[in-house]
Amino acid sequence: MFGNLLGDMEERQKEMRKRLAEITVEGEAGDGAVKVVANANREIINISFDRNKLDWDDTEMVEDLIIAAVNNSLQKAAETESSEAQNLLKDMLPPGLGNMGNLFG
Repeated sequence: MFGNLLGDMEERQKEMRKRLAEITVEGEAGDGAVKVVANANREIINISFDRNKLDWDDTEMVEDLIIAAVNNSLQKAAETESSEAQNLLKDMLPPGLGNMGNLFG
């Protein structure tokens, strides 16, 4: 009984990871000077710059903006991942226990 449940849970986790890899979020800093795209697995997909909004001679400022944009995108990714995990847990509840779903969110 529990073996099947655990196997099903592992399969659902794999499915969730695939779904999360397809969900992207964007973080930015410096009024769009730096944009970072991540997926909901918290993997950085892309980093882009608006060259007109950056002072490339101010290395410290550029580094700070990159860090801020990365952190912003990873925060959004974590929130999305959490939301998806809560939905997965709700879907796993046996029929009739739907009200217990409120425990997860």
